[in-house]
Amino acid sequence: MHWPVNPQTRHNPTLLMQAEVQSIEHVFRQRFGREPALVAEAPGRVNLIGEHTDYNDGFVLPVAINRTIAAAAALAEGNTVRVFSAEFDARDEWGVAAPRRTGRREWRDYVRGVAWALLDAGYELRGVDLAIAGDVPLESGLSSSAALEVAVAGAFCAASGIEMDPGRLALVCQKAENQFVGVQSGMMDQLAAAWSRAGHALLIDCRSLELDYVPLPGDVAIIVVDSKMRRPLGETAYNQRRQECAAAAPALGVESLRNAAVSDIERLPEPLKRRARHVIFENQRVLEAVDALRSSNVARLGELMYQSHASLRDDFEVSTPELDLLVELASRAEGLIGARLTGAGFGGCTVNLVARDAVARFEAGVVEPYRAKTGLAAEMFVCHAVDGLRVSRA
Repeated sequence: MHWPVNPQTRHNPTLLMQAEVQSIEHVFRQRFGREPALVAEAPGRVNLIGEHTDYNDGFVLPVAINRTIAAAAALAEGNTVRVFSAEFDARDEWGVAAPRRTGRREWRDYVRGVAWALLDAGYELRGVDLAIAGDVPLESGLSSSAALEVAVAGAFCAASGIEMDPGRLALVCQKAENQFVGVQSGMMDQLAAAWSRAGHALLIDCRSLELDYVPLPGDVAIIVVDSKMRRPLGETAYNQRRQECAAAAPALGVESLRNAAVSDIERLPEPLKRRARHVIFENQRVLEAVDALRSSNVARLGELMYQSHASLRDDFEVSTPELDLLVELASRAEGLIGARLTGAGFGGCTVNLVARDAVARFEAGVVEPYRAKTGLAAEMFVCHAVDGLRVSRA
């Protein structure tokens, strides 16, 4: 199956958010003095459960959300790429065949990295003008980087006449982040941005890349709370956690922690023992969460979310006092099913499953007390599950 420029056969296709499309087209016209030829839009994601399991060949259960990044593009004269980021009010320009690192791990590196990864995979790119804008909060655990990469890759491919399976496109984007930008992310974020389906969570087996769509209950709302604690992954212990997992697996004689057994980890030194314990049990929790969703057992799903947060806090040590406070406050809220940190940790967001009739009271019971105790201007977003990458002719 190929990903077409204007998909008509995607399951439950969602229309581009009209206001955002108009906004990105307006940005493009202002900056380049002409109309864009196409708009590519990719969503951020919230991970219901399955944290730090993707790079250990495990299981994850993300949901693509209605927070997106859009890239408007048109072919340019010659072989130059010109890019404008509305978020940073900044420009970039380079020869299409020679993207170079800035060395600062900034937004330009993500855009250039996608071009580099496409070229490295043997694809021929044409020069383009590109404008980028979106509403995925940066450095919040909602994977703004993957949304940016997938949207930019979609725009480059559509402009250059390249047809690519969404799974292949996601892996190209992961390579850009790993090898060009230098952040050793797993594959979950890019796959969720490229492959998700409206109304469903996406179960990903990160070893085989097998995907399964899991329907979400209609009477449950997904609320994301941004703690406003920022944490660029390149400036946290994220890569260190990856290295610890990579050290634990061979010490146990297995290829990855996906193959490890709980009975074996006692011989590991600390902190490797706790890192491995988290990964082993988190994989089990993901599969149990899928069973709970399919059997409409939301109470069990909530229990698994709380267990996941405790494990991320105590065994994997990626939570923060602010995230812990949000989960504690949520656990006392009326209609709350489950809560946990989402994303890599070290700041960012929590994900909360809440009965729809209790959503209006959630902010008063959770977000406002958090703001009062921390002085941080936390935000909440009531989200719904959307399709992955969409490309349309402007």
